[in-house]
Amino acid sequence: MIQETSTPETQPTYSTRNFTVQLSSTPRGARLARLLATEQLRSWELPLDPARQLVAELATNASTHGRVPGRDFRLMLCVIDTTTRDDYPPRPQDPTWDGESGRGLLLVDALADRWGWSPGRRPRKTVWAELALTPAPDSGNPNSGTRDAFSQEPRR
Repeated sequence: MIQETSTPETQPTYSTRNFTVQLSSTPRGARLARLLATEQLRSWELPLDPARQLVAELATNASTHGRVPGRDFRLMLCVIDTTTRDDYPPRPQDPTWDGESGRGLLLVDALADRWGWSPGRRPRKTVWAELALTPAPDSGNPNSGTRDAFSQEPRR
């Protein structure tokens, strides 16, 4: 089920956009999370990177380490003027040089402005990442977002 929430009656005085979808904890679900995030960011005319890399890493972690029968994961994208959180992040591992895993949270830590986790009702938990988005210069590349994507002026 895909939900996009924002109705005139419930809109706050600050700018916010939300996208939520529940996906299976499988490699296909992780890939779909990345593709859906990319298309949603593109439809909002926001820069794609590093957000899609963060989604790819977190969705892969959810499908690899959260693979329990009957457990799905939820992709939720929120664009809010300002965000504050007091969560404490888990610690990234020191991967071995020949290890096939253990680098995902190091990438998340390097790319995100803030990230962390919060416990949910067992067996759930939420891992989140935040980016302070700035307008990308208009490079002519359709994948780089658009100029004036964060303008407060109404679009015509």
